[in-house]
Amino acid sequence: MPPTSPPLLIVGTGAMACLFAARLSAAGEAVIMLGTWQAGLHALREQGVTLVESDGRQHTYPVQATDDPEACRGAQLALVLVKSWQTQRAARQLKACMDEGGAALSLQNGIGNREMLVDTLGAARVALGVTTLGANLAAPGRVVAAGDGPISIGVHSRLAPLINALRSAGFTVEDAPDPDVLLWGKLVINAAINPLTALLRVPNGELLEHPTARALMVSLAHETAAVAAALGYPLDDTNPAAAVEAVARRTASNRSSMLQDLQRGAPTEIDAICGAVVRAGEQTGVPTPVNQLVWQLVKALYHESNDES
Repeated sequence: MPPTSPPLLIVGTGAMACLFAARLSAAGEAVIMLGTWQAGLHALREQGVTLVESDGRQHTYPVQATDDPEACRGAQLALVLVKSWQTQRAARQLKACMDEGGAALSLQNGIGNREMLVDTLGAARVALGVTTLGANLAAPGRVVAAGDGPISIGVHSRLAPLINALRSAGFTVEDAPDPDVLLWGKLVINAAINPLTALLRVPNGELLEHPTARALMVSLAHETAAVAAALGYPLDDTNPAAAVEAVARRTASNRSSMLQDLQRGAPTEIDAICGAVVRAGEQTGVPTPVNQLVWQLVKALYHESNDES
């Protein structure tokens, strides 16, 4: 397919950003990546983005990469794939470069990202989606695919060209009538898998191999689902334990984003995941002792920074 004009904008240069950039570029889309990580930007400028498939095949695809929002001015469609603690910065960058008639789709982990984007960009320019795709960053600009899964997107009038591009790139895209239900459904998965893999330093699938880890994973899933129910979000999966175990099995080789963050000494998204569950549990009167514990343990491993720069 011929490249679009202007290019599709991906905000971020980490594992998921590189995965989406590679597959979209492979499908013929022009892609520009906006970030602040200088090592990642340098690799992307010099070599393009390299995708290593699960069977070991690898290909490198061309992308543009910049840390200057001015280079992305006029962007019509954007994918937001930064960490939750970087969302405010991403919102400011998007405000500086995105067209008034454009739309930014957040596929981020955690609670609160959409609200931060809406505060800066306005509701008409923000869309919400979720995915359980897995990706591991092997090196700057080099990503390893680590688990398939659909992309579920809330209805938004401006997203049709982006959805078409994602489908052309081989992604499975589904419509989601209520994105808040989706968001809490993903939070069940993230809260159950990410902190445990980070604390135990294991890939997702190993949680299924150890009875104690598996029991903790199930407890985290049930707590988060109970909070979602108290907030009035009926999750599609009536058995949260089975749902989270299925994702851990499907993404068995994946190192969760939280594990990757801790391994490189970076801030984690624990506040927007287990922290968000605990805060919502306090508001609704739902006990969340396991989420509370793993929230504190992950924070003890890394002193979380409030620096959004």
